[in-house]
Order: sequence, then structure tokens, then C-alpha cells
Amino acid sequence: MIDQVCKVLSINPLAKDIWEMTFSADQLVKIYKGAGQFIEILGDKTWDHPLRRPMSISGITDSTMSIIFKVMGQMTSRFSSLKVNDEINVLGPLGNTFSHPSENETAILIGGGVGLAPIMNFLNELKSINNHVLTIIGARTKDEHHLDHDPCNGMYLTTDDGSIGDHGTVMPTLDRIINTVKYPKLYACGPEPMLKAVQQFGLTHDIPTELSVESYMGCGVGLCQGCVLKREGPDFAEDSYQKKYTVVCKDGPVYNAKEIHFD
Repeated sequence: MIDQVCKVLSINPLAKDIWEMTFSADQLVKIYKGAGQFIEILGDKTWDHPLRRPMSISGITDSTMSIIFKVMGQMTSRFSSLKVNDEINVLGPLGNTFSHPSENETAILIGGGVGLAPIMNFLNELKSINNHVLTIIGARTKDEHHLDHDPCNGMYLTTDDGSIGDHGTVMPTLDRIINTVKYPKLYACGPEPMLKAVQQFGLTHDIPTELSVESYMGCGVGLCQGCVLKREGPDFAEDSYQKKYTVVCKDGPVYNAKEIHFD
């Protein structure tokens, strides 16, 4: 990882409270490993906001990096008010990556809320190597979507209120399209209730599943222990903190669904 001062190249609203920012990142891109990784952005240099904000990477080029974020508080509001040529301090890339499906497997990508960013990054990564992909993106209303509902091309949108796409959460859509795939592999990022549901679905149906866990990662390097998650399975049953728990920012954020437990 490196610490780089980056220049904002573009910042635009995508949907209600959802923004996309692209910034110069020539040094960061050189050590970028793949979709699933994240960065930490310093909000300002005062003691009023000493902690960086974790942001999933939504896309890269040879010299730029993009993020998609939701305005949820004071700092994300400040990020949305940045202008072209403003500078931001970025630490990263951090964390691990999604693993690619095998030749026989079909990737089903599932995103919700700000979990959209790594899912879209992985979607573009897989499409660049001609993998067949199905994608399900969930939101509460159509105002929170910026993509088109396009089942013929493998893009399914869902809304809690039925205002666009399939009515309901991502789970009924997943349950329906899973029967069209011979060897599925699930990938998900989003709010914890959604991850729990996808995890249970994958375990129940014996489908390989990877989850990108969202967490409050204050340091991004495993020091503050603010993003601890319980491990699952007999291999992690030892009476040892290091064995029973994982630090999302350092060991994740991507996990095999069999390896973690949500309280």
C-alpha cells in the first residue's frame, strides 16, 4: 500500500445520494490487485475528523481510480462537494480480492446499497475476459438506481417498493434465476442483512459463495481492531482471539461464506 495525494478528475451524482468520483492514481494503480480491494480517504487534516473513510474501488484505468459512495454523514457530504482539481489523500489499495469463477462456473453478482461499487468493478473485470455474468442490484426505490433493468443482458434490478425492476429484495430474483444456471458461483456485497441472506442461500444450496463485508474500518491496516468479525467452522474454534476472530480490513474484506459468522 502507499499514501498518495490524488487530484479529483470528475465527481458526479449517479442517483439519490449516490456519487461517483474519479481521481488521478498512477501510483495506486501500479499495485492494485483486483476487484474487492478498497482505499482509505483522509477527510481533512484537523483533529475534528482524524479517521480515514474506507471506500471500495469501483473502477480503474492505467492512471485513474474511481469510487462510488453514498452521502451518509458529514465527511461523505464533504466528499460530494469536492471540485475538479481538488486534492485528496488516499491510502491503499487495501484488502484482498474476489476470486474468478472456474471455466464451468457462472458468476452471479449481487449488490445492495453502497455494495454496488466492488460488484460493478468485478462485473467489468469479468466482462473484460469474456466471462458470462448475471448481476442483481437491489435498492429501496428507483431513485437509488442508476442502471437499467435489462434481464436479457443479465442485469436485474430490484426495489423494495417495486418502482423499477423486480419487486422485493434481491433474494426472490436470485431464487428464480439460480435455476437457469448449471454451475453458479455467488458473489455479494451490501448491507449485513443482505449478506446474511445470500450466505444462508449459498450454504443451503451448496453453492460456492464469496462475501465482501462492509465494516467501519478506522485504520485500514488491522491496528485499531474496529472491524472484527467472528470466524466460523471447526478450524477456528480454538480458544484464541486470533483464531476465533478476523479483522475485515486486513484479512478481508472478501471471505468464503463458510468462514464467517454474523451475530
